[in-house]
Amino acid sequence: MEPITVNITILKPIEKVWDFFYQPKHIVKWNFTTTNWHCPKAVIDFREGGRFDYRLEYKDKSFGYHFSGIIDEIRPLEYVRTVLDDGRKVEVYFKKLDENATEIIEVFEPEVQYSREMQRTGWYAILDRFHKYVENH
Repeated sequence: MEPITVNITILKPIEKVWDFFYQPKHIVKWNFTTTNWHCPKAVIDFREGGRFDYRLEYKDKSFGYHFSGIIDEIRPLEYVRTVLDDGRKVEVYFKKLDENATEIIEVFEPEVQYSREMQRTGWYAILDRFHKYVENH
């Protein structure tokens, strides 16, 4: 199945964008789609071969899931490639546009149970929440 790509430009330096994307203390503040959701826990062993596990759930605790996997490859300030526990590949690219602007490009293999559009919308919503979080901190 063809991968899905989402991207966004953030008006902050690439070093800050990179740090905020991979530090658990920040991940729990932005890694969810809507205000009905939250990310109560984020654990990451940020190295090649390291695991990550982010817990996403409804605030009323009626539903939740783990977004987890293994970090395959890290190229600092350029990209991170991961493999989710269900075998799907995710690549996140960081592109320095200038001293105060960074583009993030996420390329991910879609799930089979949800439409491509629903997945694109969900992943973009999280990326947009990240963008707003970074620009406001």
